[in-house]
Amino acid sequence: MRGPGRAGAAAALGLGLLALASLLALGPGPARREERSPRAGPPGAAGAKTSRALLAVPGAERARPEAAEGRRRERPGGAAAVQGGIFWSRGLEEQVPRGFSEEQAAAWLRAARAARVVALERGGCGRSSNRLARFSDGTRACVRYGINPEQIQGEALSYYLARLLGLQRHLPPLALARVEPRGAQWARVREELRGAHWAEGSVVSLTRWLPNLTEVVAPAPWRSALGGLRPLRPGGGGELANRSRPELVELVQWTDLILFDYLTANFDRLVSGLFSLQWDPRVMQRATSNLRRGPGGGLVFLDNEAGLVHGYRLAATWDKYNEPLLRSVCVFRRRTARRVLELQRGRDAAARLLRLYRLREPRFPELAALARPHAQLLQRRLDLLSEHILRCQAQYGGPRAGPGP
Repeated sequence: MRGPGRAGAAAALGLGLLALASLLALGPGPARREERSPRAGPPGAAGAKTSRALLAVPGAERARPEAAEGRRRERPGGAAAVQGGIFWSRGLEEQVPRGFSEEQAAAWLRAARAARVVALERGGCGRSSNRLARFSDGTRACVRYGINPEQIQGEALSYYLARLLGLQRHLPPLALARVEPRGAQWARVREELRGAHWAEGSVVSLTRWLPNLTEVVAPAPWRSALGGLRPLRPGGGGELANRSRPELVELVQWTDLILFDYLTANFDRLVSGLFSLQWDPRVMQRATSNLRRGPGGGLVFLDNEAGLVHGYRLAATWDKYNEPLLRSVCVFRRRTARRVLELQRGRDAAARLLRLYRLREPRFPELAALARPHAQLLQRRLDLLSEHILRCQAQYGGPRAGPGP
């Protein structure tokens, strides 16, 4: 039986999530006005964070579109960049590059399953055990071979978790294949397979090779262990003030990345750089591992092998960096926050992940399920992320965090 302290905390979280759900449900819906009694306490007072109060800021901005648009032109950063205190504005979200579509993902699954590999080359796909493959139709793909099976499992499940979160636009479409030198898919590269020292029967991942990607340096808010991104500070625009529209569009994507890496416990991207600050003070001024920018400006989250499985096994080691990194973000994409809330409230994130994986990759059941402790850890991280969003909303949300008159 739970004690009264834990029960009270759970009840408080539930009420807070209901209030947050009201705010998230706004989306592009009709404007709604706040109705507060003149005797009501200040926005930060206990009990003032009702769903009606949470609805006020976006409604007020939509009620005066000309004034809001004028503010955006005059000052692209600061208050004009956010709605509801902690959510990126719809205008910024709409400018995020579309990235990889559902249609592209389905087409890649079909193409990769039917492909005949005619060449395997070293370089261009990360770790030395990986290879750049060329198919008979000229298509090229990165083939990732895990040092152990949990790395390919982690990459596949991270990809499908991204789909549950609505973040698939950032991850190259992925398909799995089994290394079978005598099979039709690999018959023409038997010698290369021997040279790669891949074990027969191993499962590998195939993602389409992407040309013209460029390196990405972490934005200023995360170039130190003490950095962060919060929407407003008392009396000013905080870290968002005076930023150009392209800078803000990139920051939108970075906040998605940090939430995604926290949920998957991925330590092989931004976290690894923060870890290295102890002996290399300039590491965060260099390219971020496993992250690239496409020609249209979209961020591409590459090589997610450290997520969910390997990352969860080592979470106790790396969370001293992952948790402060999460706390450094207090502005979110509304759609991402909504997906997080839905998964958290459903209490079945691991089961939904398993169903989606089995629907798309029924040939590889051995990589499907998270171990029970890992499934529980995924739910716990969703709980902690939801609580974090609530704390940000309590601190920055509501009328006091909205655009000025």
